[in-house]
Amino acid sequence: MMVSEALLEKLSDILNRDPGVNLIPSPSQPTQIEVEQQRLKAQGQWVSAIASLETLLLLTDQEGTSEETPQGLILSAPTPILCHPHLTKTLHRGIFTLQHPHYRWQQFQLTGVSEGTEDNNSPKLTELPIFPQDPLATEQFCLVLTPKFPLLMVLGEDSLGLPAFQFSFAPDMVTQGWLSLRSRLKLVNHPQLAYLDQLVEQFTPVTPSYQVVTEFTRLLLHYCPQIPPIITRKNSYIQDLQENHHQPQSRQQKPLTASQVEETTDIALLQALSHEIRTPLTSIRTMTRLLLRNKDLQPKMTRLLENIDQECSEQINRMELIFKATELKSKSDQDCSVELVKISLDSLFHQSIPRWKKQAQRRNVDLEIGLPKKLPQVVSDPGMLDQVLTGLIEKCTRSLAGGGEIKVQITTAGHQLKLQFQTESHREHNPFKALGQLLLLQPETGSVSLNLDVTKNLFNRLGGKLIVRQRSQQGEIFTIFLPLN
Repeated sequence: MMVSEALLEKLSDILNRDPGVNLIPSPSQPTQIEVEQQRLKAQGQWVSAIASLETLLLLTDQEGTSEETPQGLILSAPTPILCHPHLTKTLHRGIFTLQHPHYRWQQFQLTGVSEGTEDNNSPKLTELPIFPQDPLATEQFCLVLTPKFPLLMVLGEDSLGLPAFQFSFAPDMVTQGWLSLRSRLKLVNHPQLAYLDQLVEQFTPVTPSYQVVTEFTRLLLHYCPQIPPIITRKNSYIQDLQENHHQPQSRQQKPLTASQVEETTDIALLQALSHEIRTPLTSIRTMTRLLLRNKDLQPKMTRLLENIDQECSEQINRMELIFKATELKSKSDQDCSVELVKISLDSLFHQSIPRWKKQAQRRNVDLEIGLPKKLPQVVSDPGMLDQVLTGLIEKCTRSLAGGGEIKVQITTAGHQLKLQFQTESHREHNPFKALGQLLLLQPETGSVSLNLDVTKNLFNRLGGKLIVRQRSQQGEIFTIFLPLN
C-alpha cells in the first residue's frame, strides 16, 4: 500500500501552526554543533515529558475506577511510553509501529487480556500501522485523552526544520492531531478505528484546569536532564578562535593544546553516543518487561526475557555512568553537581550484591564478598556510588573472560572505609588498550570501560580515592577509600 506524502502531515507541522508553542526563535543558519545541542536538548525534554506525563496521570487518576473499561486513551510512537502497572491496566493504548507496505492488520495484548473483537472494551495494547514513506515515521509522539485533560507531545522539528520538542494542552490542537492519525487508520480500514472513534467521543478534548498545566510544567522542569555542557563549551571555543583571529596577538587567549582539543571532541562524542544508545535500550527493556507480565509464558521464554532485561539494564547503567563521568570531567570542582550525604552501606550492599553476583556468574567468574558484621555510614552520593561500584565489578568480570575470581574485602582504616577488589584470572589477564582520551577497549571481548584516570576522578568527586596496583599478569587490586560519617 502506497501513501502519498502530500496527503499526510507530521504532528509537529500541526503544532508549528500554533503561535503559542514556539515562543523562542531558533538561531538563523545554525552551526552543526548548535543543531546537535538542540537535538540533545529536545531528546532530554522528551524523556522528561514522559516521566512528567506518567506522574500527572497518577495524580489525576480517579479513585475507585474500574480496570474493566478504559479510563483514557493514549496513542504513541514508536513504542509504549507508560510502565506503571495501574496505568497500563486502566488506559487503552495504541502504538504506531513501522509496517511493510503490504501490511495486514494484527494486534497484540497485555498480560491477562483475552483475545477480543473490536467492540471489546477491556484495555489493551493495540498495534497501529505507520508506513516507511509516511513523514510521521520520523517523529516520536504521544496523544493523550483523559476526562481531566488532553495532551499532544511531539519530538520532531520546529518550523525551521531544527530538532524540537513541543507540546500542547489546547483541545483544538489535540483534535487536529487525532484527525491526522485517524486519516492513516482510515486509509488501511483498520478494524479498531470504530472503537477508537468511540473512545475519542467518550474523552472529547476539554480545556484543562490551570492547575493541571502548571503541575505538568513543574514536573517537566523537575525531570528535565541537564544539557551536556561540553557542546556549548566547544561551540564557544570555536567562536573564540574566530574572534581572536582578528585581535592583536597580545589580547589573544592561550590556545588549547592538541590533546585538549581531542579530549573535548571525545567528551562531546561520548555524551551524544551514550544518549543514542540508552534511548533504544530503554524502549527494548520496557517492551521486555511488558512481555514478562504474561503469566502464560513458558519457563524457557521467561528466562530469555529476563536475560534481555538484565543485559539492557547493565548497558543502560554503563552508558549513564559514561555520561556522568564525561559530564563531571568537563566541569571544574566549583561546578561539581555531586551532592555528598550520609549513606547506609548495609542498604546499598543488600541491594547491589545479588546483582553483582549475577553479573559475575554470567561471565563464569566467582565473586566472594567479605562483609563485617556491622557496616559504618560513609559520606558520598548513593546513586553514583552504586553505579561506580557496579561499573568496577563489570570491568573486573569482563577482564576475566576465561574465568577467574574476584575477592572483595571491606574493612575500616582510621577515618575511612576501605573496599578492596582483588582479581585472580585462571589464565593470562586480558589486556586493555586506550580508546581515545577517556575509554579503554579490551580487544578479546570487545568490552569498553572508563580509563583509570576518569574512574579515579569519579571517586574523587564522590569524596573518596581509588588506588590501582598490578599484582601480576593474572590480576589487579583496586583499593577504594571512602570517608566515614
